[in-house]
Amino acid sequence: MTRPARFALALAGTAGAAIALAGCATATTSNADSAAGTGGGTTGSANLSQSPAPTADAGAVYRNGSYTATGTYHTPQSVEKVTVTLTLDRDTVTAVRVTGDPQTSETVHYQGEFVAGISQAVVGKKIEELAVTRVGGSSLTSAGFNDALAAIEAQAKG
Repeated sequence: MTRPARFALALAGTAGAAIALAGCATATTSNADSAAGTGGGTTGSANLSQSPAPTADAGAVYRNGSYTATGTYHTPQSVEKVTVTLTLDRDTVTAVRVTGDPQTSETVHYQGEFVAGISQAVVGKKIEELAVTRVGGSSLTSAGFNDALAAIEAQAKG
């Protein structure tokens, strides 16, 4: 089987697993600093936390506060993780932090480029408008970010 065919088959399987596991996230209310990998793909699991206690804002869809989720994704060489922390105020992203634990040298490069450019791509934008596709040349890391984002949106709607 050719490499493109294996990659397409892996992506199809990953998408199916993400759909099947979408409801398997656990939520906590700890102020844990997650240090997981950064990359892009589909969520195999999501670890959530929020800090401090979110506040309601009249007219806002999402509660104000900071939220953290970890999404996983597959590269052709490895399974990677990206941990995203977003701070929301009146449905707008006011801060973002992405951390990871890259498993390959190639992932180190792409995650670094992603982390360097993500603030410019999301800070100041409404959370429901976010759909990151490529940041700093990294499309797989973007997919992992979007997986974590979906978990954060669900948590912030509470």
